[in-house]
Amino acid sequence: MRAIILAAGEGTRLQPYTNNTPKCMVSLAGKPLLHRQIEVLRSINLEKIMVVGGFCSKSIDCLGAETALNQNYMKTNMVSTLFCAEEWMKDEDLLICYGDIVYEQRVLESLIACSSPICVSIDKSWKRLWDLRMDDPLLDAETLRLADSDRIIQIGKKATSYDQINGQYIGLIKVRSDFVRPFKDAWHSLDRQRLYDGKDLENMYMTSFLQHLIDIDFDVRAAFTENGWLEVDTAEDLELYERCFYEGTLKEIINLDKCQLHQK
Repeated sequence: MRAIILAAGEGTRLQPYTNNTPKCMVSLAGKPLLHRQIEVLRSINLEKIMVVGGFCSKSIDCLGAETALNQNYMKTNMVSTLFCAEEWMKDEDLLICYGDIVYEQRVLESLIACSSPICVSIDKSWKRLWDLRMDDPLLDAETLRLADSDRIIQIGKKATSYDQINGQYIGLIKVRSDFVRPFKDAWHSLDRQRLYDGKDLENMYMTSFLQHLIDIDFDVRAAFTENGWLEVDTAEDLELYERCFYEGTLKEIINLDKCQLHQK
């Protein structure tokens, strides 16, 4: 199994913490987000890790992981960053991880246990985290509609009611080894002139690409979790999590002690 961590963005909503620091290197409770994630990956003996940097890439401490560079990070989005590492995608199970998240080992184990061609980590208890972060979760949450209990049929659209939300995508994907090549082929076959959810191809959202895979009949399934993760999207997020951590209330959402390598 291989893991690619997407860490190219400028993180403008995390300023001033990202004025001169890559988003993935911002510290949460005394440890950079990237280090927390790499330690969880290594806790399941996953050693083939690549970090795709961009903004302030020379400041990224990858703890010995391999690196790639999105030189056009200022003009591109997540999917373009992912395919900067295309040559590193082999016929092995592939994890795709956002660089601004942290998660417990159990979240990762749920995803790995999913055997479908494309598996996506989905938080069924998402509203607890959104209620912590904002007054009206519906203003931020995206659609996630399921069929057959775990088959994703819609993802990443603007939600207008809670009935359209069967969970929330957290920024973790697994592509089964025999579908890595079809996954890459699907990217190359996209119409370079078309807009995807209002974005050109270089700025395509990851959820737009997932929806495209669904629309061309890839079997995309949910790997469920009940919290156990955080997205650090804004300065307000970071400051809230820090405060909750030191107050001891963050454990209602995630146990950060479980987001690190257990010494053997």
